[in-house]
Amino acid sequence: MAWLGAAAGRASEPLEAGMPNPPAKPTVVECAILILDVINIDDVNESFEAEVALLASWNDPRLAFDAEAEGTPVKIFQGGFQFAEVFRGWWPQLVIINEVGLNDPNAVKVEVYPNGRVRYLEQRNATLETPMDLHDFPFDTQRLKAVMIPFGNRKEDVILEVDQEFADATNEFVRREKSVNVAGWDLQKLDMASGETAISVINGSRRFSSMVTTITLKRRSWQLVWEMLFPLVVLVSVVWSIFWVDIDSLPDRLNISFIGVLTIVAYQFVVLEDMPRMSYLTFTDLVLLISFVMMSATIPQSILIHSLVRKGKQRTARRIDRTCRWLFPVIYLLLLSGVAVYFLWLT
Repeated sequence: MAWLGAAAGRASEPLEAGMPNPPAKPTVVECAILILDVINIDDVNESFEAEVALLASWNDPRLAFDAEAEGTPVKIFQGGFQFAEVFRGWWPQLVIINEVGLNDPNAVKVEVYPNGRVRYLEQRNATLETPMDLHDFPFDTQRLKAVMIPFGNRKEDVILEVDQEFADATNEFVRREKSVNVAGWDLQKLDMASGETAISVINGSRRFSSMVTTITLKRRSWQLVWEMLFPLVVLVSVVWSIFWVDIDSLPDRLNISFIGVLTIVAYQFVVLEDMPRMSYLTFTDLVLLISFVMMSATIPQSILIHSLVRKGKQRTARRIDRTCRWLFPVIYLLLLSGVAVYFLWLT
């Protein structure tokens, strides 16, 4: 029975300050998600990998202490062991809900001040899923999001608010660092906003306070233009050389046309390897489609020319060839201009 009495004695002992619940109802947590670096952007899987820092601060009077008696103006708990085993206070378990996989923190630190103010800092590499709008590819601008909630604490218990000190710091960071360390992209701006997020559970849905960091990046498109679109336009122009081929040489004309069409098909497969499976056409898709149609149109044109020659209408055949020398390029440029205006200016 001695062990029972000892257990009862321990059960009657008060819990340590800060351990069981948030210090207030609700507890306001000022937080921020700082994007230290964007490591990689995966268009195919619509995700990105970034080095992020989670920062949070809140008031917990239960952790207040006498600085003179303790001999320090701030108590610091850093590293996984001190945070998990030594720090005895309450903290919000901040979770990025669109994070993929398990990404353990690289570093963690908690600071407790005499007035009960607590500051939390965590650094990690995270892979985040986020929808991407690729309609304008390769002239697109992406808004990548990181959505954070306090795990297990509904909005009645914990409210996340943007720490304006760090919000101003992100603006300064954008002005100072116009490019991040990821090839092919330029950093435009960083935004942080608080709100609410509903998460479905067995008995319905629960609403959590949330904070969203949005990273706006603009793709450096000109390299892709020179590597992908410009060679495509040159290829289409080369196929138009059939309009200068002798009107009696149907096999030569068809060989040039079919080689061009097959090249476009192979070109399309190369482009699709670097694109997600989408239910809509991008700017690049339409350029490829228009190029394919313009190249394919040279095949019936050559057959028509050959038919006229066989009927003895060489003069008409030559007139059609001369007309196509300027008609095909004009139609092609008008279609490309229309697509560019629609995607880059009207949408």
